[in-house]
Amino acid sequence: MTSDRVKKIVALLKKEYPGADCTLDFKSPHQLLVSTILSAQCTDERVNIVTKDLFKKYKKTRDYADVDIMELENDIRSTGFFKNKAKSIKESAGMIVNHYKGRMPDTMDELVKLPGVGRKTASVILGTAFNKAEGIVVDTHVGRLSQRLGLTKNKDAIKIEKNLMKIIPKKDWIILSHLLISHGRAVCRARKPDCDRCALARLCPSAGNF
Repeated sequence: MTSDRVKKIVALLKKEYPGADCTLDFKSPHQLLVSTILSAQCTDERVNIVTKDLFKKYKKTRDYADVDIMELENDIRSTGFFKNKAKSIKESAGMIVNHYKGRMPDTMDELVKLPGVGRKTASVILGTAFNKAEGIVVDTHVGRLSQRLGLTKNKDAIKIEKNLMKIIPKKDWIILSHLLISHGRAVCRARKPDCDRCALARLCPSAGNF
C-alpha cells in the first residue's frame, strides 16, 4: 500500500462525489445521535421519514428522557429493532440531561459512555456535528470497499478503522466515509459492482473480478 495510491483514490472520489456528506437529516448534534441510533440495520431514507415527525414531537433532549418507553417504541417501530433503539435513545438522553446537564458530549471518551453508543456512532457525531476527526466511520459500505481496494485485509470494523487511520491523512478522516458510502451505493455495490464505469478501476486490485 503506497501513500501515492491512497492519495489518488481519495482525490478521485472527491472528484466523483463533490457533494458527499451525511444523508441523515438533523438540526442539532442530539438529533444526529437519535438518527444514527435509528439507522442501525435501516436505510437513511426510512430514518429520515421517521424523524420528520419524531423531531417535531420531541423538541428537547429531556423529551426523550421523560417519554414512556412504549410510546417511543411505537414512534420508531418502522426502523426495526425498535425496542433496543428506544432503550438506547431514552437512556442516552437521560444521561445527557442528568450527567452532562443537557450538553451534548463532544469527545470520543464521553460519547462512548452513553448507552447504545459505540465508537462508530461516536465518530459520526464528532465528524458530522462537531467537525472533529477522532476516528473513521466504518459501516458496511466502508468495510466492503476498503477490502476491495486493498486498503485492509481485515473484516472486523475496529481493525479496519485502525488500518485506515494509519494510511489516510487525518484531514480526510471525516470525508472518507462519506465518499466510500457514496461510491458503494452508486457503483461498488455489494452483489454486483459496476467495475466498467468505476473511476477507481485502474487503482483497484479487485476490478473485474466479479
